[in-house]
Amino acid sequence: MTKAPHPLWLLGALSLAAAVSCGKDSSPPRPAAGSAESSPIAAPTSPAPAQPIAAGPQYRLPTEADIPQDASGAAVRRGLAIVTRTYETLPEHTGSGLHCTSCHLDGGTKALASPWLGILAKFPMYRARSGKQDTIEERINDCFERSLNGRPLEASSPDMQAIVAYMRFISRDVPSGETPGRGFAKLEAPPAPKRANGEALFVQKCSACHAKDATGLAPGGVYAFPPLAGPRSFNIGAGMARLNNAAAFIQANMPLGQGGTLSAQEAYDIADYFIHLERPDFADKVHDWPKGGRPRDARY
Repeated sequence: MTKAPHPLWLLGALSLAAAVSCGKDSSPPRPAAGSAESSPIAAPTSPAPAQPIAAGPQYRLPTEADIPQDASGAAVRRGLAIVTRTYETLPEHTGSGLHCTSCHLDGGTKALASPWLGILAKFPMYRARSGKQDTIEERINDCFERSLNGRPLEASSPDMQAIVAYMRFISRDVPSGETPGRGFAKLEAPPAPKRANGEALFVQKCSACHAKDATGLAPGGVYAFPPLAGPRSFNIGAGMARLNNAAAFIQANMPLGQGGTLSAQEAYDIADYFIHLERPDFADKVHDWPKGGRPRDARY
């Protein structure tokens, strides 16, 4: 029997050890079934359940079978391995227990989970946090230093180029200039968070996967679900340490497979609680927003 090719978003979903998730009540969540052939997703105006991005009329998501059996395909496979098993493949560059796909869900193809589809066409890009035009390699290193609490890669290194090759490959049929489901959906008027309620909700809905102290579950030293606090979590300079980002991600994607079941108030309460738990500092934060533009929800 011929093995059916897996959509690459499904390959990413198989790395649930990297997925940032909140358990429902006391039972660990189950991933929802998804299909790369579902209906196209319209850009929402407020947080909504995230789904695997559907192929549009002019493009489709590639599958495992589409990866060429040559040097370029080897780079794509290496890139996929890095983004889905980051601290295992690049331990010298990571200080956290997260993977790239902890935030960029389903191999970087899920709407409202900061997907990478079409992203290369947006770079170089001016970013207020750096105060300059950043390359895609600089943007990737930003995540290595902040979300992964690690060390940057050389821009010309094979591993960096493998990550870029993977992003290019999953975007190969995306029309130029399009970035389906990009970023996180944010509320224009977010509710005032209630941290005490967030702590209670975290224990009820998130602790089964992330532990009551939010430091994650790592049987045998391998994280089954990532740490949201503590020394192996993302540092204070990460985008997920910002209230609006964390709340939008939670409401759209969590509990895992049940995105959209939490209210905006619940998502903000949970986010406000765990982002203020102890986590690594980021020494280079003093250089952020050199020309202004600091967002109101920045932690520093």
